[in-house]
Amino acid sequence: MPSLFRRKPEEPAASAAVVTEAEPETSAKGYTPSKREQGKTTPKRVIAGRRMPEPPAANRKEAGKRLREKQRQERLEAREGMANGEERYLLARDKGPVRKLVRDIVDSRRTIGTFFFGTTFLVMLVGFNRTLNPNIYFAANALFFVMLLATLVDGFMISRTVKKLVTARFPDENVKLRSLYLYAVMRSISFRFIRNPKPQVKIGQAI
Repeated sequence: MPSLFRRKPEEPAASAAVVTEAEPETSAKGYTPSKREQGKTTPKRVIAGRRMPEPPAANRKEAGKRLREKQRQERLEAREGMANGEERYLLARDKGPVRKLVRDIVDSRRTIGTFFFGTTFLVMLVGFNRTLNPNIYFAANALFFVMLLATLVDGFMISRTVKKLVTARFPDENVKLRSLYLYAVMRSISFRFIRNPKPQVKIGQAI
């Protein structure tokens, strides 16, 4: 008859549980449970360069100052993007690959129209001076008409190039060539350093 006071042997399951908590099991294939399976969490990584949210403005004056600064930054960004020819910042008249091609055609060459305004300014100065010899007036007027004729011829040549390249590279585009001619001529008579968008090609570069 077994004794009522006999001590029961310790069950092996308890010791196995202790071993499991102390050291994670590793299968014969070398599998190690992940930290999530072990009940551990991985700390969140801090991404470098991430902009932290600004704290709320303390008052209306500070909120207005922040708004003005934000608007100023947006204007500078838009101005720089327009100058660099970024599509989303361009005006409606400058958007599209066809208009970009026209700008590159004009910017890749020297245009007589850029000298036309200089000639016009010189003729105006001569005209205001009543003490000069009449021959100088005649020469100034003759120079003006020569430059005007040369500008018209140069504009005609630019328009021919525009028509040739646009029809060859964009045969499916439904564009009005007259508007492209005017766009090209107006750009050709402006000084290179004040053109907007800025020239993206060098003079003499093949288009």
